[in-house]
Amino acid sequence: MDNNEQKSLNQIIDFRIKKREILFENNINPYPYKFLKENTISEILENETKMSEKKLSIAGRIVSLRNMGKACFMNIQDECDKIQLYVKNKNIGLDIYEKVIKNIDIGDIIGVSGLLFRTKTNQLSLKVSNFKLLSKSIRPLPNIKEKDGKSFFAFEDKENRYRHRHLDLIVNPKNKIVFKKRSKIIFKIREILNKKGFMEVETPVLQNLHGGASARPFITEHNSLGQDFYLRIAEELYLKRLLVGGYEKIFEIGKNFRNEGIDRTHNPEFTMLELYESYSDVNDMMILSESLIKEIAISLDINEVTFMKNKINLNKSFSKISMSDLIKSKLNIEILEMDDKTLFNYCKKHKIDVDKKMNYGQLFDKLFSLMIEPSLIQPTFVFDYPKSISPLAKVHRTNTKLAERFELFIGGMEFANAFSELNDPVDQKIRFEQQLKFKESGDEEAHVMDNDFIEAIEVGMPPTGGIGIGIDRLIMLLLEQESIKDVILFPSLRNK
Repeated sequence: MDNNEQKSLNQIIDFRIKKREILFENNINPYPYKFLKENTISEILENETKMSEKKLSIAGRIVSLRNMGKACFMNIQDECDKIQLYVKNKNIGLDIYEKVIKNIDIGDIIGVSGLLFRTKTNQLSLKVSNFKLLSKSIRPLPNIKEKDGKSFFAFEDKENRYRHRHLDLIVNPKNKIVFKKRSKIIFKIREILNKKGFMEVETPVLQNLHGGASARPFITEHNSLGQDFYLRIAEELYLKRLLVGGYEKIFEIGKNFRNEGIDRTHNPEFTMLELYESYSDVNDMMILSESLIKEIAISLDINEVTFMKNKINLNKSFSKISMSDLIKSKLNIEILEMDDKTLFNYCKKHKIDVDKKMNYGQLFDKLFSLMIEPSLIQPTFVFDYPKSISPLAKVHRTNTKLAERFELFIGGMEFANAFSELNDPVDQKIRFEQQLKFKESGDEEAHVMDNDFIEAIEVGMPPTGGIGIGIDRLIMLLLEQESIKDVILFPSLRNK
């Protein structure tokens, strides 16, 4: 905002503050405590004939205003819809008209009652008989414009929309719909899992060790305890303690935090679904995750979406292929027959950014991420990951270099990660010790040693299948949004 714009804004704010003072001087409180709102605008628009027979009471924000002296037309907008009001001085009283109507502005929140009618141009409107100012707007809405008698807003700059989400929701109602649908999707997930016998639980967000994933944590200090705590990077290790305790089918939908980069598919604070089912394995998780996504899509009447400029069919069976077979089909190499040095040289030859500290699994994963992952457009389960990058998954039944793990890819992005969960405490401790070596060699995302978790599974954890699904990315897919910031109400942003 340049100096002239700021000066103009300050003048508008000063003018509105004077109107506020005038209202108080006339014994009118522009911020009353309550209003009896008996109807919604959507309800009125959908049931005009029935609603025409009675006096209606609605509330909302003024989004356009045309004053004609002794009468005015205005549009108000509630949570879902918009309707025109006709306000005439004789209908609401000359005193109210002079003291209130002449001191209102676009952006004010009002409550009104009256009867429906059709204007000469056949526009459905409410003839107001009672008018009450509920909240005087001091700061104007952004860039309001009018054309052909209709108001609209030029507030499309994404940075401004994310930074001032309250304004975005007011002036871009289509974006409000995204978040209403997000709420419905999360509700549907809970409904589906509850019907399948899963119990929802809650585990700590502040943890004295960060574990359950490979990621850098956010660190904070607990003043009373005098020690560092970490914002969790995953729910996993606490949920597994509940499996040891005897719960067999559990899930959690909650926030995780990873101290990593921000781009259109990553936000440091994100929502995850993690679920665990005792006496199942990674193959059962494949079936469960596919059925879950399809059932949500059906509830939204979705068979196909356009995501990242690709048509994606959610109705067909998801593809299934091993990581090594996929690499062989795309790159014509037998990656499982390569040793660390050969794989490192292959990556270097193809200009993949790797270093000699990286282990076999990390090289494998880097090659896959850059050369294979972007091509996985239709829903595809990729299974049999390297064991060294899967420290919480059981070793593969037939190949000890691999782990029983899959990731689900759609539109070139990862959506889910699942294991046959490692429940052998001796093997788990060895895996954690190996992770410590990776950390010592410079891997900031390596897993830490969690002795409390080891002690818990030493009591005995049943064979278990577990899966994590990124809720934000799933909503991006289903609602055809190309940035994670468009499905998170308040995404992380750099200070202005």
